[in-house]
Amino acid sequence: MSEAQPSTTPERGTTTRRFEAEVSEVLRLVINSLYTNKEVFLRELLSNASDALDRLRFRAITEPELLPAGETLRVKLVPNEAAGTLTIWDNGVGMTAEELATNLGTVARSGSREFVRQLDEAKRGDLSLIGQFGVGFYSAYLVADRVEVTSRAAGTTTAHRWASDGRETFTIEPAERDVQGTTVTLHLKPEHKDLFAPWKLRSLVERYSDYLGYPIELETEVDGKPSVDAINTGRALWRRPAAEITREQYEEFYKHLTHDWEPPLAWRHVRLEGMQEFTALVFIPKHPPFDLFRHTTSHGVRLYVRRVFVMEQCEELLPRWLRFVRGVVDSEDLPLNVSREVLQDSRIVSTIRKQIVKHVLDLLAEIARDRPEDYESLWKSYGTVLKEGVHFDPEHNDKLSPLLRFESSRGGLVSLATYKERMAEGQAAVYYLHGPSREVVEASPHLELLSKRGLEVLYLTDPVDQWAVDSLREYDGTPLVSAAAADLKLADEAAASSESTPDGKDAPSTPDAKDRSEELAPLFERMRKKLEAHISEVRASTRLTDSPVCLVVPQGGTQPHLERLLRASGAGLPRTKRILEVNPSHPLIRELEERAKDEAHAATLETWIELLYEQALLAEGSPVEDPRALARAIVTLLTEAAKR
Repeated sequence: MSEAQPSTTPERGTTTRRFEAEVSEVLRLVINSLYTNKEVFLRELLSNASDALDRLRFRAITEPELLPAGETLRVKLVPNEAAGTLTIWDNGVGMTAEELATNLGTVARSGSREFVRQLDEAKRGDLSLIGQFGVGFYSAYLVADRVEVTSRAAGTTTAHRWASDGRETFTIEPAERDVQGTTVTLHLKPEHKDLFAPWKLRSLVERYSDYLGYPIELETEVDGKPSVDAINTGRALWRRPAAEITREQYEEFYKHLTHDWEPPLAWRHVRLEGMQEFTALVFIPKHPPFDLFRHTTSHGVRLYVRRVFVMEQCEELLPRWLRFVRGVVDSEDLPLNVSREVLQDSRIVSTIRKQIVKHVLDLLAEIARDRPEDYESLWKSYGTVLKEGVHFDPEHNDKLSPLLRFESSRGGLVSLATYKERMAEGQAAVYYLHGPSREVVEASPHLELLSKRGLEVLYLTDPVDQWAVDSLREYDGTPLVSAAAADLKLADEAAASSESTPDGKDAPSTPDAKDRSEELAPLFERMRKKLEAHISEVRASTRLTDSPVCLVVPQGGTQPHLERLLRASGAGLPRTKRILEVNPSHPLIRELEERAKDEAHAATLETWIELLYEQALLAEGSPVEDPRALARAIVTLLTEAAKR
């Protein structure tokens, strides 16, 4: 936690530190906005204790002295009505004084300003944010007006106590603890005295934390004598048969694993036996994390080896384009002291990864088939990430391509399969157009003939789309063709509209570009010469019906909006010279054709050519290269027109 200069009371060794200003606001949001069911504080604190036990077991692999033979790792609940406290005790890895100061301030350490900003930008009560900032510990203040945490780090002999009322400051002082681990003592608010009842604690553990892999013991007094009873099954959920696990148990385990407030959208329980054995439990969250598109964000599933925790985020078991998937993998075959270097070269890991990817893709296909509304929501959250897989792992395209969804000229999101079902008779390709937004693409001149013929076009508005379609190339034997491609052939699509468009009007014929090319040669030569710094070719268009000109990308070229993004990111990308297509039948082009025959109009003709090029940029949503030159050209032509 970020704090001000600590003040110390020498005689007691007590250090007082001040929270960052945002922590009070965070606590208020946690209590008033994130949690409506205050009972979940116990799940959060028991999850923290379980994680501490996991980490001790992992360290004991290389430091066996930390876990003496015969010692049982466990969690204890100790209600004390006379003292007004509820204690959660564990003999896990523990914390040093400095770790107490930082680990109990995860909200501030993760960026409390960012947390408050994210929550304020979202609708108040967007519970998906809770797991993204590690605020689970602060749920203790839902039921307590003061919290004390006494901890002794594994391998040390000294303990310290952290204490705070959750307002402006916390204190840290030396303390006593017989064994390593952590004790969290909650001074309960009067309205939560029902938590002293053993039956209440049993029911909360059964509901929220029965799946934890360590015994949770309830310490009470019966007839004046201490009594200790295990109140959970103590068996890791993923190790149990799926038939024995309820929906509620899966959802609560997910919340334990991720500290997400909401249940997952879907999950898959996987068990592989044979030459290699592993168990996996993977989840699809309802909402994406705020840092989904940060390159530095870690991802992966929690890795166990024979039920021993090994790694928090094992990236080697999931490709980056599935970084939104959360879960647990427990291998029977990996060595306990496995390292990342071993994981990267392991044939076992390769097999596990392949199986997990297969099951996740099968799960997504199942959601798309059986729960289309949920899948549309999922796609809006994770679609851009999934499309990365089409480019980076094309071996999965047979499973990925049916999952893809695109905005359509007919409205809504559509799959490639749906597009194919709606293709007109004789239609040769799946047509698409790139652009920075739907609004820009819809207004593009590249769509004029396609639209008038009633042909559906997919709108590709994600930067990753070009790489995705370049990798995909075709779907179910039908090529994917850009409406802005230089080699677009639309003459063969004359029969595709069944002689009329959806509005009942006759479909327009393709402009007779070939017959007019020779007539327009003098004008084209003037255009080439004037625009040679920007374009590679001028030619008659077969795709335009209403606009005078448009710019198209030569084969192998980069889409203009993507080129701008790459250049802005620092990529040394050479500028693509595009092809200027001219509509031979447009009245303006016919007028310029006549002017090109008379040298007296040479000066104004060049101004018109410059203006047409700038208009082509604006029509496709690209910025003009020299706004001042455009303004001068407009003024020149307006002045000429006014003199007539």
